[in-house]
Amino acid sequence: MSRKLVPLHPLIYEDILRRALQEDLGRAGDLTTDAIVPPDLEASAGIVCRSPGCIAGIEVALFVFRLLDPSAQADICVPDGSRVQSGDILAVVRGLARGLLTAERTALNIVGRLSGIATATHNIVEKIGKSSTKVVCTRKTTPGLRSLEKYAVRAGGGFNHRFGLDDAVLIKDNHVAVAGGIRQAVARAREVIGHTVKIEVEVDTLEQLEETVELQVDAVLLDNMGLETVQQAVRIVDERLIIEVSGGITPESAVDLAATGVDLISLGWLTHSSPALDVSLDVS
Repeated sequence: MSRKLVPLHPLIYEDILRRALQEDLGRAGDLTTDAIVPPDLEASAGIVCRSPGCIAGIEVALFVFRLLDPSAQADICVPDGSRVQSGDILAVVRGLARGLLTAERTALNIVGRLSGIATATHNIVEKIGKSSTKVVCTRKTTPGLRSLEKYAVRAGGGFNHRFGLDDAVLIKDNHVAVAGGIRQAVARAREVIGHTVKIEVEVDTLEQLEETVELQVDAVLLDNMGLETVQQAVRIVDERLIIEVSGGITPESAVDLAATGVDLISLGWLTHSSPALDVSLDVS
């Protein structure tokens, strides 16, 4: 990785993991494990990657085991943000066998889901190469998992767009329609926001872009524009605004878009459609 990855504080994800475990345990607990495994039996298990990718969420996954067995101990073999190959051991956890088996699926769901997002992000970032264009995610996240999924994007080398509606002003087409125009929407926003809040405007045409540049907002979002139109947009902006492009972007088109000099490429599918990385728990 080219920059430091700041780990998530457990307070950010503890409630998420507790709800996931409650969902799995249901009303009667782990019937299979509780019937078969003695309560005082100890065991060791490795979290193993079954396909190549980029890892995210290993510390979060290990926290699942500690919720069921506070005495559980773990060694991380591969930190978040690392590239791995099939067969690599990501971590080894030791503790009560009941805790390991009951936590298994929840822990693997977490690390598999987040690593899938990190892998997809890494692949895009790697394709773009040394371009100054940043790959960012959107708010198209799994309900309840936004903080984790956006962390996974960072682990893959990407950056985050808004975490929520309260992060910044993003004036989209429906806002413009309700307000009666871009100029009116921007004016209304400026009447109520604080001095630290940035304004971004989504545009569909070069005419809208020219109007937005005149309003001296902070950023412009070029929505579903073709490559030639994006190139014209970059010339019009002439480094006066941050330029973001979005809409139907693929790994292949991202390379060409980055070459135009845009600042940000946002991809909703990083968090809503990335396949999970194949991981497993091997008990020894």
